[in-house]
Amino acid sequence: MNMKTNKTPGWTLAGLILAFTSVSDSLAAVPSFSLAWSEYPSWSVFGVAHVQKLIDGREGRLGPIEKKWNVDIVLKEAEYDPCLTMYGSGQCDAVCITDMDVLNPSLTRPSVVILPTSTSFGADALIVPNTIKEVKQLRGRKVYGLAKSVSEYCFVRNLEVLGEQEKDYTFSNMDPGAAAVAMQQKQKEIDAIVVWNPFVLETLNKRKDAHVLFDSTKIPNEIIDTVAVAQSSLDKPGGREFACAVIDTFYAVNQRLTNPKSRDDTLIAIGEKFSHLDLASMKKVVQQTKFYGSPKEGTDILTGSDLKQIMTKVVDFCVKHEIVSSAPKIGYGSKPEAPGVALRFDPSYIRIVAQKK
Repeated sequence: MNMKTNKTPGWTLAGLILAFTSVSDSLAAVPSFSLAWSEYPSWSVFGVAHVQKLIDGREGRLGPIEKKWNVDIVLKEAEYDPCLTMYGSGQCDAVCITDMDVLNPSLTRPSVVILPTSTSFGADALIVPNTIKEVKQLRGRKVYGLAKSVSEYCFVRNLEVLGEQEKDYTFSNMDPGAAAVAMQQKQKEIDAIVVWNPFVLETLNKRKDAHVLFDSTKIPNEIIDTVAVAQSSLDKPGGREFACAVIDTFYAVNQRLTNPKSRDDTLIAIGEKFSHLDLASMKKVVQQTKFYGSPKEGTDILTGSDLKQIMTKVVDFCVKHEIVSSAPKIGYGSKPEAPGVALRFDPSYIRIVAQKK
């Protein structure tokens, strides 16, 4: 009796060890890749996807979409600048980044834009007191905003659209959060700021005597929010599947945004990830940050004739303002279609996801 009693737990333990080993080996066999993301409406989607259990952003844990593509997505949340640093130094495989900011890391780490997530359509704005009615009134005054960023790009491009010369205006470097607070508190000499959401909405809510003089609606699709992946990561086993899983995740959350039954709950979830904004504010935010919420919209951006013209403007601006030391070589299409480039805009991964739906 004792022999039988002793023997049964022994076999059970061995079975458990074998089962555990099998599970561990199975997980070990699943390629793992990391995505760095920061709080921004169309990038907070990835944090929401984790909360809503579409994916599991923890290493070694797989959600339904990860199982579908047999790849482990590890989410790394940080402020925007640390995300850029992480990506530039090779501490993550992919990053949520703008079409402008991806230029610099691509010079040393060849990169591929696999997914456009949204575009600024009023989310970047020049805010001034109501006493300033036209842009010419800003000559001789300082305009505050983050230098060498989309804020300065938005300001300069709007001047060009209005037929004005950049040399006639002074853009002064200031952190957008600090600039917004200074404007809200009516600090002396801070009467013109260029900031992005949520600073735009917060400032307008607190300064009823201020208004938007111009914004990014005048330069549609020029400020593009994207997901970029290192070419070296795409070349690894599972790299293709990782790109597809990230894209699949983005569109899965967007489907919930288009469904009237789940739209408000999903907006609230994104708002919790994006500066803790409420539903009413988030409805305004997603008007000013237009999501490319379907594979067709994403593909249209990456294959449209406008993209090459837009990137020429973006690169010229970045070289002129010494944001990049030199212009990276840019290509469009798959790796065989555009070999040997520093930065590539590739719609092929979106197409794979669309076909697998």
